[in-house]
Amino acid sequence: MVKRTGSTNEHLKKLIRTLSRDKKPIWKRVAMDLNKPARKRREVNLKRINDNTNSGETIIVPGKVLGTGRLNHKLTIAAWRFSDSALKKIKQAKGKAISIKELYDKKKIGRIIG
Repeated sequence: MVKRTGSTNEHLKKLIRTLSRDKKPIWKRVAMDLNKPARKRREVNLKRINDNTNSGETIIVPGKVLGTGRLNHKLTIAAWRFSDSALKKIKQAKGKAISIKELYDKKKIGRIIG
């Protein structure tokens, strides 16, 4: 059996440590999801985000946002990674794409999608 070594990305390791120390359960959950192997992390299409959100919301994707689908309303989306097409479509919808660290530093709490 292969021994799991965890992420080799230093920024991700630091983010996971920071989030897991927070007392709020949502940040502990995001840290737990980010700590999964890369192949098991969430990948969420814009279509799914569009179908499950309302205008003006802030959401968290503990993984990668993919550009399949369309975004019809303004959102703030915090994620570990974004595809190039997702970034372009979020910008076209007048939304914001930020990192999870940026959202955490602002002390705003979003809703987890995925």
